[in-house]
Amino acid sequence: MLSEQLSQCGFTITSGLACGIDGVAHHAALSAKGRSVAVLGNGLFSLYPRRHHILAEQLIASEGAIVSEFSLSTSPRPGNFPRRNRIISGLSQGVLVVEAAIRSGSLVTARCALEQGREVFALPGPLGNPGCEGPHWLIKQGATLVTCKEDILENLQYGLHWLQDDLQKRHISSDQEAVALPFPKLLANVGDEVTPVDVVAERAGQPVPVTVAQLLELELAGWIAAVPGGYVRLRRACHVRRTDVFV
Repeated sequence: MLSEQLSQCGFTITSGLACGIDGVAHHAALSAKGRSVAVLGNGLFSLYPRRHHILAEQLIASEGAIVSEFSLSTSPRPGNFPRRNRIISGLSQGVLVVEAAIRSGSLVTARCALEQGREVFALPGPLGNPGCEGPHWLIKQGATLVTCKEDILENLQYGLHWLQDDLQKRHISSDQEAVALPFPKLLANVGDEVTPVDVVAERAGQPVPVTVAQLLELELAGWIAAVPGGYVRLRRACHVRRTDVFV
């Protein structure tokens, strides 16, 4: 199993805790005594699926994590799962699609990975198998065909070397963070309460499409979080003063 082999190489396996491939990937990481992260499509108070309650506890006990962008009491809804896939890809250096129908949430994850500049890998399977149509389509679109762990290691080697080197060299002070803050005027107009996009745009005095693009960059940089109804400012941005705010 690729997940087990990659865990043995020191990779953290990120998946969605769902039944099927997700659960297999998490179990494989645990078997290799590795770490695994599960990203939920619901709040942390209502673990889904219930059959994976023990698996979730094992992930945490093995220095993994259970992650959710939703409020604690949010119940699992169909629309939440495609949305959480961007977090799965965003937390990862690369995305491996093992089994997926041509209309599958896994392909949503692959698309998010491409938008985020991540590597996309696909495992081929028998012709005519509906579960292999997704990986085959991705390969035709340029995804890296994977038959063994080396296919993944070779493609991620440069990025992982850069990441390790970067973590050793970078010591960013709070003053440096403030200098590097993107769109400070826009961030100043996002409140600790839920702030709708149109309100942020009005306060900042700029078009909504421009505001949406800049909010996405702020979210990816960890300054704000997308929530139902708009955005909220995260704790690391609390020192940013609100200026030019119109109520």
